[in-house]
Amino acid sequence: MKSWLEQLERELDARLSAFLRNNPVQEQLFRDQHLQDRAKALQRQRSQLTQEAKEQRRQLLTLADEVRAWRQRSDRARNAGAAELARKAEEHLNRLMQQGRSLWGDLEDLGRRFGEVDRQLELLSKQQSANSTNLEADWAQFEAEQELDELRRRSGLNS
Repeated sequence: MKSWLEQLERELDARLSAFLRNNPVQEQLFRDQHLQDRAKALQRQRSQLTQEAKEQRRQLLTLADEVRAWRQRSDRARNAGAAELARKAEEHLNRLMQQGRSLWGDLEDLGRRFGEVDRQLELLSKQQSANSTNLEADWAQFEAEQELDELRRRSGLNS
């Protein structure tokens, strides 16, 4: 069954490729649509990364408050001579600090991923601009050919 599906997929791909080769306007529309779809997907990914980064920052701020509170508790216990309680508070503080380093690393990773998505969006934007420029040039050429044909008809120089 898998080979049947693969064969069907190859056949459909071949037909689509042949159709697009024979219809350059459709091929350009297909490419443009692909670029638009890719841009929308990247925008959604960018938005999701932004939301994740906001959540990571919120978690880091909450954790920073906890670290401050446990540092004060540890100091109070040490100053009151409760060495065992101060040691436990320090252990908990160290775990919180490790959690903070981990969250910070995750946030840096989100930043790198965000930068990569931005670079891909910029690349797509340039491709879309190039396609638009090509369309403008093609249209200008079409209009020039139309005017030239009209001048030939008027002067009796049929092509």
